[in-house]
Amino acid sequence: MAQVDRLSVTMPPDIGEAVRAAAAREGTSVSTWLTSAAEDRLRNELLGVALDAWESEDGRFTEAELAAAEAALSGGQPSSAA
Repeated sequence: MAQVDRLSVTMPPDIGEAVRAAAAREGTSVSTWLTSAAEDRLRNELLGVALDAWESEDGRFTEAELAAAEAALSGGQPSSAA
């Protein structure tokens, strides 16, 4: 059996209800859904740290670089808010 770290969390009732509904839509448990959400949040935090380090070494990203990244992330579709 895999080792687990049991946590007890509290949240506003409307958020708890939304989490339960999202987990049900995905056919998963609330624990699995929250674990996935935490992994996403941690990955985003680490990405932010990496991007900050990149900019501190190479300077701020240019508008062209940001536009190219946005296009790549949106499947090549330009943003409607240019």
